[in-house]
Amino acid sequence: MPVDKDTMIEAVDVNKEYRRAGAIIRALANVNVSIKSGEFVIVQGPTGCGKSTLLNVLSGLDLPDSGRIIFDGENIARATEDRLSRIRRQKIGFVFQDFNLVPTLTCIENVEALLWPTVLREKEIENRAIAALRDVNLLERKDHYPVQMSGGEKQRCGLARAIIHRPRVILADEPTGNLDPASEKDVMDLLKQINKDMETTVIVVTHRASLASYADKVVRMEKGAIVNIK
Repeated sequence: MPVDKDTMIEAVDVNKEYRRAGAIIRALANVNVSIKSGEFVIVQGPTGCGKSTLLNVLSGLDLPDSGRIIFDGENIARATEDRLSRIRRQKIGFVFQDFNLVPTLTCIENVEALLWPTVLREKEIENRAIAALRDVNLLERKDHYPVQMSGGEKQRCGLARAIIHRPRVILADEPTGNLDPASEKDVMDLLKQINKDMETTVIVVTHRASLASYADKVVRMEKGAIVNIK
């Protein structure tokens, strides 16, 4: 069955199990969801319901046991690791709860690092990093190290890193989980602005129901299954 040309990512009958301490945990149970290009999607649910696992299989960081993952028209569920790495490097920006910044690199160096190795010239990399930091209102902190930045600033640095290669999709796993309310609003407002201005598909995993107002679509999960989409 052909995929709608406006569909960016689609999960079809996806199942994923893990074995822990001799027990089988069904992380994803017959999951079906379709995400359109340019859509802002929030995936909600309690801890351990499968939200992060879903994000991982949608990006090819993990493979489903069965089912299909159609990413930008291509079934990546059985793609080679080389192909998956290329897709992630070219088309996906990742934002993490714990920021994942390199402590020995400055803010701008953390952003630039995503493009290495590359065929781009050093000046072009610097220009892209400066533009990305300007987009997230952090250019004045470009020479600061992570230890010198607040949690909100670290996450904005992470956002700049996620957009420097102009991805088709941003996947954010609990991006405000370590932030105070004011910083949470700043980060979510920036994600929404990126979604609007760059027409980037954004998928945010969160347990915070209050963030639903940012979404075009809210996916609710429980015990590995999608129980509601609205």
